[in-house]
Amino acid sequence: MKKLIAWLLSLIMLCSVCAPALAVNEDVEGELLIYTSMYPFVIEMMNEAIAREFPNLTPGADGSFFFYGGTSDLIDRIYGEMGPDRNKALNCDMFMVAEPAFSLELKEYGYLHSFEVEGAEDRLRFAYDKEGFWYPVRTLNMVLAYNPEMEETWASRGVRIPKTYKDFAFDTALKGKLSMSDPATSGTAYAAVCALMDTYGAEYLDGLHENGVMREKGSAAISKLQTGECACIMILEESILKYIADEKAKGHEVTNLKVIYPEDGVILIPSTVMIVAEEFSAHANTDAAEAVAQWLLTDEAQRLIMQGYMHSVLAGMAEIPEGSISTDELIKMDMGVNWVNAYQNRESILNLWREKVTR
Repeated sequence: MKKLIAWLLSLIMLCSVCAPALAVNEDVEGELLIYTSMYPFVIEMMNEAIAREFPNLTPGADGSFFFYGGTSDLIDRIYGEMGPDRNKALNCDMFMVAEPAFSLELKEYGYLHSFEVEGAEDRLRFAYDKEGFWYPVRTLNMVLAYNPEMEETWASRGVRIPKTYKDFAFDTALKGKLSMSDPATSGTAYAAVCALMDTYGAEYLDGLHENGVMREKGSAAISKLQTGECACIMILEESILKYIADEKAKGHEVTNLKVIYPEDGVILIPSTVMIVAEEFSAHANTDAAEAVAQWLLTDEAQRLIMQGYMHSVLAGMAEIPEGSISTDELIKMDMGVNWVNAYQNRESILNLWREKVTR
């Protein structure tokens, strides 16, 4: 009898080993769509990972769990879906847009679903909503960049490459040689302008105007750095790091593009993940949304974030995007953004930008 019991136990253990492994989240079902401003190549990686992690979850649009758009475009889209009275359902279930001030706005409108991330106080490097309506999920870093190959040429013309945001706006030798994104169309540029106005006052906008700062997308600005049309640009770190890595993958060493971590502070933008309240969501699937949001804060998902040249929000995560510097060091250098001010005074700040810079 003992031999028979031992044989049966061995058979059970063998069957357990041989049985196919079940996905941890195989019980997560239904449809899900996330509005995001993450770059398409990051979305592609995330799509594949979510499909593996949640095999019974259905993408909400054209085979993708994500709908891509720039932050400002997505905010306009969301406003349109809300309707003038802010009471209509949306065509998505989650948000991962770049500008955290929008999280405060959506919470106030009652459009967000609250959920708990266990141990958030210890797990996260950045602030989160204590009521659980939003959590940081990826960290963007606004910096300056220049062309090292042109530094001596610029110096011979009396132009010194700025090492601070202050000089970027107030060193008049740089007039006509600067570029940045337009905060009226870029959420990260808007965040940067809010931080710089908090630090240097509205006069910062006057300085940008007097220096004739060009307003254009990152790819155009990078090109102008390399050709010598610009001496310095304000840009997301990830744009520079990705360009350098892409060229390296082609066998090209990039020697005419380099990040400047400004001495007066970088501007970190800890972008959030939010879940749409069930009564306003496209697929009324907050259980699935919670599961995906929790997964986004795992080591696996955060490593994908870093492969997108963004920084992890997890405390103690020593890994960094290729070509960057320590996230903890960047946090020490962070100029900071007053997100409440960025939300409550959005229209007046943008109007001031238009009046002073684009006049």
